[in-house]
Order: sequence, then structure tokens, then C-alpha cells
Amino acid sequence: MDRFDLKIIEQLQRNDNLSIAQLAEGVGLSVTPCWRRIQRLEKEGIIEKRIAVLNPEKLNLGLTVFVMIKTDKHNQVWLDAFKEAVQSFPEVMEVNRLAGEYDYLLKVITRDNQSYDAFYKRLIAKIELSNVTSCFSMEQVKKTTELPLGDVI
Repeated sequence: MDRFDLKIIEQLQRNDNLSIAQLAEGVGLSVTPCWRRIQRLEKEGIIEKRIAVLNPEKLNLGLTVFVMIKTDKHNQVWLDAFKEAVQSFPEVMEVNRLAGEYDYLLKVITRDNQSYDAFYKRLIAKIELSNVTSCFSMEQVKKTTELPLGDVI
């Protein structure tokens, strides 16, 4: 990865709607080398996919809940079942395995308290958990999908 690759991915994570010509001009390359670099970045998995970022409130999905999970099961069978369970719920936006007091942190987005409660009941019916703590987001202070690329090269 060189400075041109870095400029390309910086531009793409800010605005994927740029044409190849606009992107090439912005990073200081001609169109063909810019396009080849994008294809290589995709092939190498640096660019995983290009998506639209939606506004959850405008889609009546205004409730964000951070769900902290503890389990007393630490074996591969349970882990596989847990992964399968959380992947089956479209409300689950992220799942992180943690070090510390809790084992997992889920980010769940849903309509309201009632729809979260329905999700919670489906979750605990699908997988055995020893403790579930739900924290309801009051305000989103910062949101970004842009990775901090300052120290990449």
C-alpha cells in the first residue's frame, strides 16, 4: 500500500459515489491506474464492499441498544451456536467478543422498546446466556464509518 492507495480509500470511505474520473483526479492519477488500484484493493480485501449508509430514524428504527452478555459456556459448541444465533437476527448490527467483565457486546437497532423486547425474547429462546444487560442509547454523539488511516503507511 502506498500513498495513492491510501488517498483512494480515504476518498472512497467518504464518498463512494465519485466517478472513477473524479476519484482519479482527486488522488492525482489517471483513470486507468486508479481503476486498477481499486480492483486490486477489492481483490486483496482492503475494500470489503461498497454500500449505502441509511438513516435509521427516517426508517422508523430509532432505538439503539447495547447488549452486554455474560456466559458461563466457553466451548466451541456453544460459541458456534452463539455465532449462528446472533447472525440470524437482522436487528444485530455488530457483535464483539470482549475481554473483561462481559463476554460479548451487541449493537442492536430496532423500532422501539416493544420490538426490542420481542428481539430479546427470541434471543434468549435461541441461546443459553447467564446474564444479559441492556443499555439504551439516549443520544448518538458521534457516528462515522471512516477508519482512522493516519498511521497506515
